[in-house]
Amino acid sequence: MSVLVTGGAGYIGAHMLLALKDAGESAVALDNLSTGARWLTPDGIPFVEADVGDEAALAKVFRDHNIGEVIHFAGSILVSESLRHPLDYYQNNTANTMTLLKACVAAGIKRFIFSSTASVYGTPERVPVSEQAPIRSISPYGASMSMSERILQDAATAHDMSYVTLRYFNVAGADPKGRAGEIGKPTHLIKAAAQIALGLRQEKLKIYGNDYPTPDGTAIRDYVHVSDLAQAHLAALERLRNQGSSITLNCGYGQGQSVFEVVDAFRRVTGEAMDYEIAPRRAGDPPQLIADNAAIRTVLDWRPRYDDIDFIVKTAIDWEQQVGKRQGNAA
Repeated sequence: MSVLVTGGAGYIGAHMLLALKDAGESAVALDNLSTGARWLTPDGIPFVEADVGDEAALAKVFRDHNIGEVIHFAGSILVSESLRHPLDYYQNNTANTMTLLKACVAAGIKRFIFSSTASVYGTPERVPVSEQAPIRSISPYGASMSMSERILQDAATAHDMSYVTLRYFNVAGADPKGRAGEIGKPTHLIKAAAQIALGLRQEKLKIYGNDYPTPDGTAIRDYVHVSDLAQAHLAALERLRNQGSSITLNCGYGQGQSVFEVVDAFRRVTGEAMDYEIAPRRAGDPPQLIADNAAIRTVLDWRPRYDDIDFIVKTAIDWEQQVGKRQGNAA
């Protein structure tokens, strides 16, 4: 049987496919290519171009590829965009997840891993934030994902399905072997800074807010390397195969870096200071988000390999150099 990876041509989905392939697993990628790219999917893995909200297409995939398990990444993930286009987020994240779950129930799927987010916590009262913290989303993105979590929980209870929901924090970096990374317009600090550091963007780095109640005034985030995140999903799959009960877990390193600390990491890696400018705070951004990761370390025996901000930055820079060469060759 095969593992279906939705959003398999996207940033995290492509790394998940690499992890599955490296582990000798049979996998199938599904993506509508709205933001992903077919060339990101590893060679030898079947690819299906379809929307996760297309119930008929999903039924065909389950039937044609003997799917036994699903890892669900497909969706929209930008807080600021969700504030401008909330209905799109409820459609892409909540409604489409419900459609996928209907297809899973119809196909008899019993194991499901859901890619969620720390944005469901909103602005937490305590940091590090544990899985027991109140769900108080402050953006349509976070709200759409918390709704999807509840729908999954109810569907699993009713239809004898087991699941792991991983709420991850700020995913960054790229495959250390250079096989995958993030493409497209930068949507977070590290990718934007990597492009600026390489001269791919002729502008100063924008720092959104320097008046937060943090030690240096800039927002603090728990940056987790994308390959470590993929390994957490592999561990979650193993738990479900061993009859482990359904569970929701944070996925982060349990420590945070401020924006200024990330800028300093770029200086250490490149040997050059980075020009930046202070911009107003962005709506929907909490002052800090750091994971309490005790549960995932215990339950999944997750042991991150790349818990180092300089390494994360280096892999991001290496990837941008590689993508720049690819685009240059294509031109």
